[in-house]
Amino acid sequence: MPPGITTLAADTPTLSAANTGFMLICSALVMLMTPALAFFYGGMVRVKSTLNMLMMSFISLGIVTILWVLYGFSLAFGTDLGSVVGWSSDYLGFSGIGVTQLWDGYTIPVYVFAVFQLMFAVITPALISGALADRVKFTSWALFIALWVTVVYFPVAHWVWGAGGWLYEMGVIDFAGGTAVHINAGAAALGVILVIGKRVGFKKDPMRPHSLPLVMLGAGLLWFGWFGFNAGSWLGNDDGVGAVMFVNTQVATAAAMLAWLGYEKLRHGSFTTLGAASGAVAGLVAITPSGGAVSPLGAIAVGAIAGVLCAMAVGLKYRFGYDDSLDVVGVHLVGGIAGSLLVGLFATGGVQSEAKGLFYGGGLEQLGKQAVGVFAVLAYSLVVSAVLAFLLDRTIGMRVTEDDEISGIDQVEHAETAYDFSGAGGGAAPRTTSSAPGSTAAAKTKKVDA
Repeated sequence: MPPGITTLAADTPTLSAANTGFMLICSALVMLMTPALAFFYGGMVRVKSTLNMLMMSFISLGIVTILWVLYGFSLAFGTDLGSVVGWSSDYLGFSGIGVTQLWDGYTIPVYVFAVFQLMFAVITPALISGALADRVKFTSWALFIALWVTVVYFPVAHWVWGAGGWLYEMGVIDFAGGTAVHINAGAAALGVILVIGKRVGFKKDPMRPHSLPLVMLGAGLLWFGWFGFNAGSWLGNDDGVGAVMFVNTQVATAAAMLAWLGYEKLRHGSFTTLGAASGAVAGLVAITPSGGAVSPLGAIAVGAIAGVLCAMAVGLKYRFGYDDSLDVVGVHLVGGIAGSLLVGLFATGGVQSEAKGLFYGGGLEQLGKQAVGVFAVLAYSLVVSAVLAFLLDRTIGMRVTEDDEISGIDQVEHAETAYDFSGAGGGAAPRTTSSAPGSTAAAKTKKVDA
C-alpha cells in the first residue's frame, strides 16, 4: 500500500470523485470482512462457543474504531518520529482534518484514506481470536484488543506503510498487509496461546466444526470482501495496478484452494469443505503482500505454494503441542510469510514497482529485504503479544474456569446460546402411568429416562 508522497506544486492532484467513490466502496468491502470472519470462525467451533466466537470479532469493530479516531490514525500515519511511529496532532480525534483535504500525493480525501485504513486495523486483532476459541474471558479479550492495537498494530502499520517507516524506507514490499496484518496477527496468536495454554480436552476430545455451511458462507464473504482489501490498497484506479491486483487475488485464491484440496486428497483421502474454505483463505493471505508485484502466472505459483504449505502447517500444533484452535498460525502466519517471501522470487518489476525477484533477474536483494520485514514483525508481535497476555493473565485473568469452559463459554460470558432447540419439535417422550414393575410399559418408561 503506497503511503503519502510529496509532489511538486505543478503536479498537485485534485479530488477525484471516481477514486473517492471507489475507495469508499472498498472500505465497505473491507468492513464486511470482519463479520465474514466471524461467520467463518463461528462455524468452526463447537455449538457451545458459537456466540463467543462471533462476538470476539464483532467487538473489534467497536473498540478499534474509537481508538483509531482518538489516536490510532495519528500513531500509524502521522508525521514520522524516528522511523518507528507517527504523530500528528491534527489527526487526534480527526479534529484538524479538512473535509476536502487530500491525502498527500493522491486524489482522495484524508477522511477516505483514514476510514479505509481503519477497516484494516479492525480486522487484524479479530484474526487473532480464532486461535483462542473456547477459553478466553470476554472482558480480558476486549482489553487485550485495546492494548494490542496501541502497542503493536499502530506502530507496525507505520513501519510498513507510513511515510518514513523503517521497513517502507528499506524497500520492503507489502501491497496490502502480509506483514502488517497477517504475520502480525499470526505471530500474536502464537504468543498468546503459549501463555494461556490448551483447551480442556485438546488432542483427546473431538472438537469438530459445528456448522460447515456457516464456514463456507464466511469464506465466500471473505473472498468477496478481499477484492476491496487488495485492489483498493493502491488508493485509486489511475494506472491499472489495482486491476492487476484484483485479477491476481482471484487467481491465487483459486490456485491455493485447488492445491490444498489436492494435498488433502493425497494425504487424507478426501476433499473436504473445510479444506476448500481454508485453502481459499490461505491463497487470499499469500497474495495480499505480493499481488502488486507478480504476474498472473506468478500469482498461480504463489497461491499453489501457499495452499500446500498452509495445509501442511495446520498439523504442526499436534506435533508441537500448542493449541491454535482454528489454525490462525497455520494459515495466517505461514501464509503471510510465504506470500511476503515469494515477492523476492516472483516480482516482475513491471507492476507495483521496479523491484525484481530472483527469477526475474533481480538477484537476492529483494528477498533479503522481504526476510527482514517478515522476521522483524514476527518477532516484535510474538514477544509483545505474549507479554500483554501474561500481564493480563496475572492481573484480571485471561481464561474462564475449567468448569465454565466445559459447560460452554456462550452461556457463561453472554447468557445466550446460538441455537434454540426447544421449538424444533418433538419434546420429551410421554411417560406411561400406572404400570406394574416388569411390565412392557414400565420397561419403555425406563428407556426414556435413560
